[in-house]
Amino acid sequence: MKTIAKLAEFVVNNMSSNRFKYGLFIYAVCAVHVSFIALFALLGVFPMVIFNIGSVTTYIICASVIKYGYEKNIIYTFYATYIEIIVHAFVATICIGWKFGFPHYLIGLVPFGYYICVTMMKGKQKYVIATILGFISYASFIACRMITGFIGCLYQLDVSDTTESLIYSYNATCNFAFLFMVTLIFVADVQITTNKLHIQNAMLDNMANIDPLTGLYNRRSMHTFLDAAAEADEPFSLVMCDIDNFKRVNDTYGHDFGDVVLRDIAHIIQQLVDTNGYVCRWGGEEILILYIGSVDDTCKVSEDIRSNVEKHSFSLHNTTIHCSLTLGIASHTNGSTIEDTITHADSRLYYGKQNGKNRVVSPYDR
Repeated sequence: MKTIAKLAEFVVNNMSSNRFKYGLFIYAVCAVHVSFIALFALLGVFPMVIFNIGSVTTYIICASVIKYGYEKNIIYTFYATYIEIIVHAFVATICIGWKFGFPHYLIGLVPFGYYICVTMMKGKQKYVIATILGFISYASFIACRMITGFIGCLYQLDVSDTTESLIYSYNATCNFAFLFMVTLIFVADVQITTNKLHIQNAMLDNMANIDPLTGLYNRRSMHTFLDAAAEADEPFSLVMCDIDNFKRVNDTYGHDFGDVVLRDIAHIIQQLVDTNGYVCRWGGEEILILYIGSVDDTCKVSEDIRSNVEKHSFSLHNTTIHCSLTLGIASHTNGSTIEDTITHADSRLYYGKQNGKNRVVSPYDR
């Protein structure tokens, strides 16, 4: 079971590689032709034995090209495979007749051709080439039927109906297995593409909603949370935060140090707010907190934030400084708009900045 699990994991991990996927086709078709060597030897049709030895040799060369050659050369191995399967269907049908099912491999060529052309070629021509190859497969299938109807076959095999049915069933099974493999690889491709699309969408969503410097929500996304909070029947408060003397930090130590201060403070706030609200970079060095809970809870968390920022050491290039944070709290009340609550929080922040800084100004203060 462990071996099967490892094999499955290996296949899944390599499914995005054109070399790997087409290599699977080559090895599968090669294995079928190896069985044909034994089959035609038992039937005594030695021209087909020689033909299939040549086919196996062709596929070994193709496998080498896939493994060691350039990606652009893989398409030539595809054409070689396509031609070999068509010629094999003709020769086998001329040798032993239609009833053994060798022309049915031409049906499997149609989806195979479309898949390879679409995944390995570029431009609109890939659809044209795939369609032309599909018509060639169809025409070859009809031609095989007409040839056996008009001229018969070269070898009149003296085999029982059971043997004839077994050979036909074997060819049908191989063809269905081939179609099943193409389908599975196609489904895997769709899943891989879907997963990549989900990842890309998540990245785009992240870029649209997250401030790249601090990792906090940006102002755009915060408005969504504010509107949702206003509609919900839960108490919440807004906390406007501003880093004290931040311009002096930038002027004295450089903007890189300012970025460190912003990131560290954002991290401290995010940890303390946790799942009880949302934190966004409102603009510049201002951070807005939407805290779900009572005013008392908001005041306690705000004081914890102020205290932790005050104690924190901000370091860059062997330089360490301390900063402080001033916070203004406003409780949202029924009948008030979000803009009113933001204005109240901003007003208390301004009051704190004008009266000593490094403090929390709550509705209880003014």
